[in-house]
Amino acid sequence: MITLVDTTLRDGEQAPGVAFTIDEKVEIAKALSAIGIREIEAGTPVMGGSEAEAVKAILALNLPVKIFTWNRVLEKDIEVSLSCGAENLYISCPVSDIQIQNKLRKTRDWVKERFAKIIPAIKKEGCYAACGLEDASRADVSFVLEVCRLLEELQADRIRICDTVGILTPFKTFELIAYLKRHIKTPVEIHAHNDFGLAAANALAGIKGGAGYASVTVNGMGERAGNAALEELVMALEKLEGIKTGINTKMLKKLSALVSVFSGRPVATDKPIVGDMAFSHESGIHVNGVLKHPPNYEPYPPEEVGAKREIILGKHSGKSYSVLNTLKLSAKTRRIAAACGIFA
Repeated sequence: MITLVDTTLRDGEQAPGVAFTIDEKVEIAKALSAIGIREIEAGTPVMGGSEAEAVKAILALNLPVKIFTWNRVLEKDIEVSLSCGAENLYISCPVSDIQIQNKLRKTRDWVKERFAKIIPAIKKEGCYAACGLEDASRADVSFVLEVCRLLEELQADRIRICDTVGILTPFKTFELIAYLKRHIKTPVEIHAHNDFGLAAANALAGIKGGAGYASVTVNGMGERAGNAALEELVMALEKLEGIKTGINTKMLKKLSALVSVFSGRPVATDKPIVGDMAFSHESGIHVNGVLKHPPNYEPYPPEEVGAKREIILGKHSGKSYSVLNTLKLSAKTRRIAAACGIFA
């Protein structure tokens, strides 16, 4: 079974203009647990204030879920996470030359030295250490492997491979993860961003390449163009690959709506899986087919994700549109949520 790590409360909230309240974070954490998510990245405690308080509040729920915090390779980040009661930590550091040199103003050796100092300290505290290799997709692959081997020697519990600016393709993702897995035994997580619309596909490819974990966010919310969408990856794994996720898919649409309200970000009507019109049909030929046998034009029943099928009367509805014109009904008010057998 693949483990999906939901980072809606950390990477998702980094979407411009999104700021959850503590109560909203708590409700989202509860909803994620209820749907079957087993790992949640709850926030970045070193930010202080409400961020640290939200992490504490989520930890206090004692959900049957691993709660992670996000940290840099700095002692002060780790200290604050530990003071919040965190026992599962992500420790992240860039591994691409572009970010090491132009963001950190450091060297490759500095990156290795930081991991070599921080990981043993975390393990000494009895904590789970998941190490994030930021911008791994733009890094020298030989250096990525060098860092991975170091982390394995340091007994890191997991390595997160980050496609920070979303430049991987499914083919490159598969090759990268498969290459790393041929050389290390430490579990690998794929963390995909959606700048080219490939996040869910890349996450799927990473899993096929050997990653046992994948980062996701509800509705794909996140920095810039977002992350791999929880609902899309779940259904792709379950329906296209036959890989179990442990997620109650019937709750996906409800979860999507909750996060949409709290984030203030509407869900596109045609968004796969959870969009309001993801199971709507107007074309007469399609409606005729779906009424006779839904699998003719639906990959799975809408009820499986908590949605409903809608039949729309409009320009493409054949005989039914003629009925609308005869009745002189406005073409703008043609949404009819009923199955009628007069379509041609």
